[in-house]
Amino acid sequence: MLLPTVCKNLIFSYGRHHGIKRIHISKIWRIASASYSKKPATEFKEVEKIRNVGISAHIDSGKTTLTERILFYSGRVSEMHEVKGKDGVGATMDFMELERQRGITIQSAATYTEWKDVNINIIDTPGHVDFTVEVERALRVLDGAILVLCAVGGVQSQTFTVNRQMARYGVPCLAFINKLDRTNANPTRVLDQLRTKLHHNAAFLQLPVGLESEHKGVIDLVRRKVIYFEEPSGLILREEAIPADRLKEVEEKRQELVECVANVDELLGEIFLEERTPTEDDILAAIRRSCIRRAFTPILLGSALKNRGVQLLLDAVVDFLPNPSEVQNYGLDESNPGEPEKILLDSKRDSSHPFLGLAFKLEAGKFGQLTYVRVYQGCLKKGDTIFNTRTQKKMRVPRLVRMHADQMEDVQEVFAGDICALFGVDCASGDTFVTRGNLHISMESIYVPDPVISMSIKPADKGSQDSFAKGIARFTREDPTFQVHFDPESKESIASGMGELHLEIYAQRLEREYNAKCILGRPKVAFRESIVSECEFDYLHKRQSGGLGQFGRVIGLLQALPPEEYTHLEFVDETTGTNVPRQFVPAIEKGFRMACEKGALSGHKVSGVRFVLQDGQHHAVDSCEFSFQLAAEGAIKQVFNSGRWHILEPVMTVEVTAPTEFQGSVLSGLTKRHAVITGQDATEGYFSIFCEVPLNDMFGYSTELRSMTQGKGEFSMEYSKYCPALSSTQEQLMTQWDQELAKGMADKKKKLS
Repeated sequence: MLLPTVCKNLIFSYGRHHGIKRIHISKIWRIASASYSKKPATEFKEVEKIRNVGISAHIDSGKTTLTERILFYSGRVSEMHEVKGKDGVGATMDFMELERQRGITIQSAATYTEWKDVNINIIDTPGHVDFTVEVERALRVLDGAILVLCAVGGVQSQTFTVNRQMARYGVPCLAFINKLDRTNANPTRVLDQLRTKLHHNAAFLQLPVGLESEHKGVIDLVRRKVIYFEEPSGLILREEAIPADRLKEVEEKRQELVECVANVDELLGEIFLEERTPTEDDILAAIRRSCIRRAFTPILLGSALKNRGVQLLLDAVVDFLPNPSEVQNYGLDESNPGEPEKILLDSKRDSSHPFLGLAFKLEAGKFGQLTYVRVYQGCLKKGDTIFNTRTQKKMRVPRLVRMHADQMEDVQEVFAGDICALFGVDCASGDTFVTRGNLHISMESIYVPDPVISMSIKPADKGSQDSFAKGIARFTREDPTFQVHFDPESKESIASGMGELHLEIYAQRLEREYNAKCILGRPKVAFRESIVSECEFDYLHKRQSGGLGQFGRVIGLLQALPPEEYTHLEFVDETTGTNVPRQFVPAIEKGFRMACEKGALSGHKVSGVRFVLQDGQHHAVDSCEFSFQLAAEGAIKQVFNSGRWHILEPVMTVEVTAPTEFQGSVLSGLTKRHAVITGQDATEGYFSIFCEVPLNDMFGYSTELRSMTQGKGEFSMEYSKYCPALSSTQEQLMTQWDQELAKGMADKKKKLS
């Protein structure tokens, strides 16, 4: 797409009005238009000309606004629109009507653009903790990321989560400190937080020229130039020499940058130790090497809303983030029995190696299921036959597209390093595709956190039950953190997710997209039951009723797992000899896991325990798999009676920010909710409290915080860990469970009579 004619006219009229010579105006026009895509973005590019980048941050840090500016300056869109659709249009990447109404990103959106002849695939991700799986699966398939930080808020709760996700998948990142135009903007404080809280070896690549309303541009520390972003729409980049009053500060910060990089880069370190002066190229090359190794995080500055700093950020993406060949991706060869073997995948953009791709996101479109795929090896063409390595299903690729938000652009073929979408392919998120049926290689799966909150959900009227069922089936397929099951005791459908907002959004989508209005019940927390100390078991299951009987005996221990593994269940086989034949061990494990579905204290699932099978006994005729399964279930019930148990509850990391005048009332409110304060921070006029609070005590906090801070306070929370619940909470849950059991017994008696 060419630069719009209106922008060209604006540039020339602006230049004439300010007395800039025509030759200089023409040069500005050539620079601006050169960055716009004149070639079709679907043309073949060498691997060095590919970047796969995600934009991640805490909520309201300006990710979507930044993506909109990137698309504008690179020529992907002809005009910029704002989040929340203030101009009636809305940001390109927030294409869902609900996103434009609420002003938040709900699902990740993919696009691609060109900058300086480099093809950049971009995924804009949500910032809210409730939609964290969208960030998780995006970072799983990306080679680099832009960590956006607010110049006022700095490192916030979701920033920690995003940072952990980047570390989990080894994704190198750039940091972009946004919103320098806001009151109380302080990039130096944000740099300190990056170093102390996230433990990044980070340094400024730029210094701001003015802050808050005075913000005009940045100083490039490497090139020693001042860069101003001028109208129209920040398209004109004007360079000037550094003012004399800032020369000393620039040299100090430049030296600090060189030292930070020299500490982690051998080549620059040698130059530094030999007391030679590194050239611009030496510094840039060292930044690239150390950034790709995740040893250094370059920090860039700007204000996306005010159109400042975005072009320099795009330059940094091209200069410092890796191309697909610079990232080592491994597949798991499962052709041999036993432990899968790790195989390094080849990123050559040709068909010399067999195709291998990972389905990382599913989306139901008007043409059927849309499957987003990252190609890790080889080539895939329209009409090719592919195999799902999990199901071994064979399917044809009828249509191959590349995505630009909600728009599709057909392509004939894709190569290693590309991100594309397939139609008409039946699969699940995390499945691996190959073009050879005998190629038993799969990619490592995507980490999916467990849901932490549940609510009953039902259609408001019986006439919309079919639409309700279709919508639920689609959403649970697309989002692995959204789960729905039928509870036979309460006779209700239970929806589980990552937070109240998560479930509320899906209820609204059911009404909007399927005309199935829903009623959500009171939130239910995902409590767990666990054993306090080790307990022995010795259980014999014996049944003889004429003919073939049942016989199975299990002996062992039930142990408590450490606190960091409270959500896990472990099964360990320590048997020797033939008392328990090997073929019956899987049945014992199955019985153990089935018995853990419902605990004895409150009816919640059992977790954080290890089942150690030490010995047992079998009968030559009467023993079978079912006998040992029932024996394992009986052993758990035996430990329910003889062991010491407690109830675990999810604990959230909470960050509350409000004006200083409300600090006392906010602290008091958190204390009432059994918060454990872990830290406090203060900036001009505002304070932040960091604490851990049981999820069960956080319901309704949003309304309470707004009322006590006159609407000026805000908070965010994310799942942290499971901990033993308070004794009052445990007693309340046990009483409720006893009442439910008594009611169930009474109902049974009524039916029998």
